[in-house]
Amino acid sequence: MMRHKYLPLLLTFVSFLLAAVAQAAELPAPIKAIEARGVTIVGEFTAPSGLRGYAARYNGQGLALYLTADGQHVLVGTLFDAQGEDLTSATLERLVFEPMAKEVWARLEKSTWIADGRQDAPRIVYMFDDPNCPYCNKFWHQARPWVESGKIQLRHIMVGLLSPDSAGKSAALLTAKQPEAALKQHEMAGDTSTLKALEMVPNNVQAQLDANLALMTELGSEATPTIVYRDAKGRLQMQKGLPPAQAMTEVLGPK
Repeated sequence: MMRHKYLPLLLTFVSFLLAAVAQAAELPAPIKAIEARGVTIVGEFTAPSGLRGYAARYNGQGLALYLTADGQHVLVGTLFDAQGEDLTSATLERLVFEPMAKEVWARLEKSTWIADGRQDAPRIVYMFDDPNCPYCNKFWHQARPWVESGKIQLRHIMVGLLSPDSAGKSAALLTAKQPEAALKQHEMAGDTSTLKALEMVPNNVQAQLDANLALMTELGSEATPTIVYRDAKGRLQMQKGLPPAQAMTEVLGPK
C-alpha cells in the first residue's frame, strides 16, 4: 500500500500553456534530446554558475534539468550550494507541483461524484469508489466521525472496475432519485446490501463512468479506494487503498 505519494504528472493538463512555453524559444539540443524521451518541458528558470535551468515532468516526477554553459550537456537532479541548501525544490514546487495541483483539483471537481456530508464542510476529500469494493466500504465507516461532525465532505467518484456488475451498480446509484441516500443505504448495509445493478446503463452515465475511470488511471491508480486530498500545505496527496488507522488524521484532518 502506498501512502502520501505526489500525484503522477502524466495528466495532459494545461497543454496549451505548456506548448506556448516550449515554443517561446527554440530549445537547446541537449534539452530537445531529453524531451524526445517523453519528458515535458514546463518552463525555464534562473540557475547559478552559468547554468540554464529547465523545469520538467516525467513519469510521475518533477525534474530539474541544468544545461551547461557551453550548451552541449545537461544535468538532471537537485542543485545544492556551498551551505548545502537545496536550490531546486522550491522551483519545482512553483513551476510543476502548484500548477498541477490546481488542474487536478479542478478535474476532480468536474468529475461525476456523489456527495457524502455537508455542503459547507471546510475540507473536501475525493474517493474513487466501486460499489463492490469492501475496502471502500470500510473507509466509509471509518470516515463517519469526520463526515457526521461536518468537518469533511467525502465525494465518491463512482467507477465500475472490480466486477461485471460494478458499472451497473454505480449507474444505479448515480441515477437514483436521491443518490446520497442510496449511497448511504448501500454503504450502511455492507455485505448485505441489496443494491441492484442496472441491466442497461444509459449511454450518458456510461460515459461518466468511463471518464471517472480514465481520470483515476491518469492519476496512476488501478485500485479502489483511491483517495485524493490536500495536505496541511495545500499540496495534493493520494492514498491508494485503505489508509491504516494511524493515517486517518493525515487524510481527513483532525477529529
